[in-house]
Amino acid sequence: MPFDPASSGANASSPAGVVVPIRAFAGGQARLAGAIDAAARADLGRELATRVLEAANPFPVVVVSDAPEVRAWAGVAGATAVIDDPGGLDAAARAGVTWCRAQGLSRVIVAHADLPWARTFAGIARDGSRPIVTIVPCHRDNGTPVLSVPTDVDFEFGYGEGSFRRHALIAREQGLAVRVIRDPSLAFDVDLPDDLARLGAMSTARR
Repeated sequence: MPFDPASSGANASSPAGVVVPIRAFAGGQARLAGAIDAAARADLGRELATRVLEAANPFPVVVVSDAPEVRAWAGVAGATAVIDDPGGLDAAARAGVTWCRAQGLSRVIVAHADLPWARTFAGIARDGSRPIVTIVPCHRDNGTPVLSVPTDVDFEFGYGEGSFRRHALIAREQGLAVRVIRDPSLAFDVDLPDDLARLGAMSTARR
């Protein structure tokens, strides 16, 4: 059944869905291996992903994963649906777009699962079905922790090193406008040991 935005409190004039690709908790966050052990990385991944799902409310959320522990967590954490991971972040994002389109949603927000300060994606959803790609560059002005596209476009995702500028280029090549939103609460993702140290320092400062 198509998603009913009125039932969730989402904006009925421009309903959006949030796609959260998660490869795994166990063995995840590999680039943090030099700073924390595997069990701590799994716990951190679960904690950060939970924060992202909370921030996605009231939009429907689809988690893209094949990992049993992620799929079990998603049901408890309130995901609207869990779909199979076709392999690779680009393919996972495309699968999420396909799911959102099938639900009658006009926009999809692809969010990384490691955003500790995420509070809301409402501002990223505001363009509805308009031919605009919204990009939140990461705190290094390099990656793309949050990306929003209309579902009626077969957007060619290009994640990886330098994806912020690559996504902007892809959008323009596909005839789409680009909106860049520099939101610190969505830009900070935990990828490297330096990020983990910064997260700890910021958490201490906030307390």
